[in-house]
Amino acid sequence: MFFSILVLAHLQAAIIPIMLGIRSNNKFKHISKNTFIPSGFIFLGLASISEMIDHTQTSWIYVNHSSFFNWLFYSFLSLGLTCLSISVVRNKFIQITNFCISLCSIISYFLFDKSIALLFQVIISIFLIINWQRFFKDWLFVLYPIFGIFFTTFFGTRLSISDDQFWHVFIGPSGTISVLTFYLVLKRSDKKLS
Repeated sequence: MFFSILVLAHLQAAIIPIMLGIRSNNKFKHISKNTFIPSGFIFLGLASISEMIDHTQTSWIYVNHSSFFNWLFYSFLSLGLTCLSISVVRNKFIQITNFCISLCSIISYFLFDKSIALLFQVIISIFLIINWQRFFKDWLFVLYPIFGIFFTTFFGTRLSISDDQFWHVFIGPSGTISVLTFYLVLKRSDKKLS
């Protein structure tokens, strides 16, 4: 029973972002770089798929390790957040800076270790929060740092410290709430400007 719940928690974290990416195609025309939005969602879904494949190597037990699929997870996560971040930015310098930070995250995973890649992930998230809050000015966006950063980090830390796989079940749904927040903010902005 627990294994089924664990798989479903990961599966929904892959399917929902990909579905939102497909639904976002050719939408949100009021956003200058709207072509990045579907890619952002799809990359987040691919991150979850990579994590699921990585879990098959560890019998679905969370192991804090470095591997090719774990690298893909962090790479797709970095690319997804970066695409969403730069979708609302017109300034080329800020776009290039965001992209370079994403590349640093991807490359540093293998050159140094996962902790350095995570540092770049934090910077990517900060840019995302600043860019989206400046553009949308929507109170609902506060759900992203709460669920996408605070709760996923909290559950992941509890999992790492305790080795209790119970905490593993909550990470995917918490991330999905943050992904749904992105989509709801986009939909609400579309209605505001219509």
